[in-house]
Amino acid sequence: MSAHGGDVAAVARAAGLDRRRLIDLSASMNPFAPDIRPLLADALDVVVDYPDATRAHAALAEVLDVDRDRLVLTNGGAEAIALVAAELGAGSVVEPEFSLYRRHLARVDSDAPRWRSNPSNPLGVLADDTDEAHVWDEAFLPLATGRWTNGRGAWRLGSLTKVWACPGLRLGYAIAPDADAAARIARRQPRWSVNGLALSIVEPMLAVTDLPGWASQIEALRAEFCGRLHDVGVAARPTAANWVLVEGVDAADLRRRLIEQRVLVRDCTSFGMADTCRVAVPNPHDLDVVVDAFARS
Repeated sequence: MSAHGGDVAAVARAAGLDRRRLIDLSASMNPFAPDIRPLLADALDVVVDYPDATRAHAALAEVLDVDRDRLVLTNGGAEAIALVAAELGAGSVVEPEFSLYRRHLARVDSDAPRWRSNPSNPLGVLADDTDEAHVWDEAFLPLATGRWTNGRGAWRLGSLTKVWACPGLRLGYAIAPDADAAARIARRQPRWSVNGLALSIVEPMLAVTDLPGWASQIEALRAEFCGRLHDVGVAARPTAANWVLVEGVDAADLRRRLIEQRVLVRDCTSFGMADTCRVAVPNPHDLDVVVDAFARS
C-alpha cells in the first residue's frame, strides 16, 4: 500500500487488471473538473522548447491576488512541501497529518513552527479562523470552500493538479511571506522544474475554473454519497473536503475486498487509523458502481 494513496497503476498490475477498469478513490481529486486531455493535445508543440513559466506565473499570481515575486510555481504540491521544508529545517506536526511534512522536514519538533493541512488530511476538518500555523497546506481548500486561499500564515502551499484532477502533470505552488523567501526556495529548484505541458494549461484552465460552483457541487454529491452508503449499511462520515471517512472497519481488509469490486480506496493505517478508510467523492457517473461495490463488500 502506498502511504500517499493514488497507487492505482501498481494495484492494477498486482491484481492483473486493466487500470481503466479501476475506479481510483484513494486519491482525492475534483470530481467535477473538466477533461484536461483536449487542452494537452492542443499544446503538444510546447514539448520541443524549454519551458517558459512567465505567462502561467503571472496568471496564477493574479488569481491568487499575491505579488508575483512571492509566488513560486512547483513540480506539484509535493515539491512545494519539500522546498519549504528545506528552507525552514524544522517544523511541528500534529498527527494525524499528511505524511510528506515529516518526510521532508529535517527535524520534527513540537516547539518548531507548525505545519498543517486545511482542510486537515485525513480528517477533513476545516481550521477555525482563530487557528494558527506557520505553513498552511491548502491543497484541498479550494474544493472545500470555493476560495483559493485563506490568506493566513507565513507560507501557503497549493496543488493545482488536485483542483484540476490531473496529478500526473505535477503542478503546484508556494506563496512565500516575502520576495526574498520566495527567491531562496526558487534557487533550490532544478532549472525548468515545471514542465511545459503543465505550464501550458494554466491560463486555459483558470479561464474555466469555477471554485464556488465546484465546492457547492462537491458538497451536494458528498451528502448524496454518504446517504447512499448508509442505505447499504456502510458507516460513512462526511467531511468538509472532497472525501468521506468509512469508520469502524478493518481498513486493509475493506480495501482488499473493494479492489475485487474494482474500486480503490485509501487505507488510513499509515495515519494511525487502522479502522478507517478515506474514500474520495466519486464522479457522478461512477456513483452507482461505487455504492454497489460497497454493498457487495
